[in-house]
Amino acid sequence: MKLSAELRAFETRLGHSFDRPELLNRAITHASMSSPARGDNQRLEFLGDRVLGLVMAEALLAQDRSASEGQLAPRFNALVRKETCADVAREIGLGAVMRLGRSEMLSGGRRKQALLGDGIEAVIAAVYVDAGFDAAKALILRLWGDRVTGVDADARDAKTALQEWAQARGLPPPRYVETAREGPDHAPVFTLAAELETGESETATAGSKREAQQAAAKALLERLETGT
Repeated sequence: MKLSAELRAFETRLGHSFDRPELLNRAITHASMSSPARGDNQRLEFLGDRVLGLVMAEALLAQDRSASEGQLAPRFNALVRKETCADVAREIGLGAVMRLGRSEMLSGGRRKQALLGDGIEAVIAAVYVDAGFDAAKALILRLWGDRVTGVDADARDAKTALQEWAQARGLPPPRYVETAREGPDHAPVFTLAAELETGESETATAGSKREAQQAAAKALLERLETGT
């Protein structure tokens, strides 16, 4: 099976040449494009998630031999969460080569965080099946790059950190309220507010509700911690 010129260029960006190119074709095929004759990438995504997790767990243990499980867990979560996976996918142009059904394309699927995050996990699994664990590990460490060594000692996501801040002061969990939605249906932009019962709040705008919530939580937490 031969790859298209577009996928050969993607192989170059990825840094792996497939001995079994059908694996790459499967990895970039979203469920919206599948058929009885052409499967999708969901099984590969399931496997790739586990390969990514093992590589990151090993890397973090080697990086900080004195860290406790409680310290390692938030760093691990920061490295494998969908936002990080989607960022890596964008850096290598995965969205441009994904095979999507018409409805998914019209709804902006090539930019969707969940779709890109799942897609890079499927690609990781394809490399693992094609060339083994060492090849997949090398790929992951190269693509994640400085994220691994630069992950914060306290890498809790902003929503978790804000909730813990509120709970430590006897407050109920923060609320997240959508205050605006703009743009076309296939590429909406959301504005959400993170609010505490005490009245403090911050807003943020992003291409998904989850990203906007995280950004608003981060902004509010930074203001609370600096007292500004």
